[in-house]
Amino acid sequence: MAQAVNFSTNAITGGAQLTPAPVKATLSTNYVGTFDFLSHELPDLYEKEFERFGNRSIASFLRLVGAEMPSTSDLIKWSEQGRLHVFGTATKATSSTITFTAAHNVRLNQTVVINDTSNGVTIKALVTGIDVDGVTVTVAPYSAANLAALSTTASALKVFVYGSEFKKGTNGMSGSLEAKSDILETNPIIIKDKYEVNGSDMAQVGWIEVTTENGASGYLWYLKSEHETRLRFEDYLEMSMVEGEPAAVGSAVAAAGYKGTKGLFYEIANRGNVGTGAITERADLENIIKVLDKEGAIQENVLFVNRKTSFEIDTVLAAQNNFGSSGASYGLFDNEQDMALNLGFKGFNLGYDFYKTDWKYLNDATTRGSISDIDGVLVPAGTLTVYDQVLGKNAKRPFLHTRYRKSETEDRKYKSWIVGSAGGASNSELDAMQVNFLSERALVVLGANNFMLLK
Repeated sequence: MAQAVNFSTNAITGGAQLTPAPVKATLSTNYVGTFDFLSHELPDLYEKEFERFGNRSIASFLRLVGAEMPSTSDLIKWSEQGRLHVFGTATKATSSTITFTAAHNVRLNQTVVINDTSNGVTIKALVTGIDVDGVTVTVAPYSAANLAALSTTASALKVFVYGSEFKKGTNGMSGSLEAKSDILETNPIIIKDKYEVNGSDMAQVGWIEVTTENGASGYLWYLKSEHETRLRFEDYLEMSMVEGEPAAVGSAVAAAGYKGTKGLFYEIANRGNVGTGAITERADLENIIKVLDKEGAIQENVLFVNRKTSFEIDTVLAAQNNFGSSGASYGLFDNEQDMALNLGFKGFNLGYDFYKTDWKYLNDATTRGSISDIDGVLVPAGTLTVYDQVLGKNAKRPFLHTRYRKSETEDRKYKSWIVGSAGGASNSELDAMQVNFLSERALVVLGANNFMLLK
């Protein structure tokens, strides 16, 4: 279906051509036509199949940013460092006490900063008492006033420890703190697919010279179907790691005995950062920077975005140029006006280094491009040191990587085998060829607090 573009309203009518789609049977529509013996006219036939959708595979994301390594268990566990400093939210209880919203680690004689987010008042105080309930503390402000300036709005106070103060000749700090770490886990899932063709159809030659993205060609249609099944399965390997979701307790999936797995979108949404809305000005990029400052402050990051967000970022970056508001800037071939005009950006630096690339998965009309509820992800580059529960020691791992099941006798990273009595197989009485595909894998997202989901 053709698409009509109305540039005056920035509107596009019509829809993407989504057919033909894969089906379970060989159809007559797979062939150009049949020969009519009653006609003396022979049509000109284009035997070569035209690749009108280009490269239809969407798998590339994990190959670019991740790594693959074996695993020997149904459960993958690792630990990540917790925050170093003591922080909490609280509410003013009386003129000298504050009540934390959860159990805290503040100790006697520690000095704290108390900020009231509702009116901007900040008070520094000394902790002089801790109630047995573990959430209420008594403080003595360093200023002449008490806590009267603080509001009573629920959870409006942000409190963090910045030091301590003791009198001469007194005992030391009461109590100690243990290092905090988060124990995280995920599990692999088994992914399967199959292609089947009977022996008779394998001996049928068609009119069309078919091709696939992996270079296979010929006049046997089943070759195209088999290769497309393989390509589709390889896409599923990546899509399952991106879209995977664990089975919630009480869900129908869990009741049926399935576990699910924690995919990229799920992990970022639950343990990372989520940004919403369009990127229309520099302040939007600065807000991303502010989030990174509060997290791991990883210097290099990659933005995998859809085309819409890519254009938004290009527009914002172009506006930073002296000519951005009045005309175009010529960026290629010594900036000569009559040469090429570059209106896109591959990267930029704004406190951190950002590299921008389009993610085909978010643009494809048969996958996320048809939904448009996720505009992209920000992925940190580099590795992270974590404690590997299986190895029993610290290990450096990429922020994003895939674990597949493997032992000395079985490798389930990518299995493919043929069953039947056709196509070279001779291990069954079945007059057909069945090509089976299997993989068992899970995605591990380390330091999800350094990732951002753009919606």
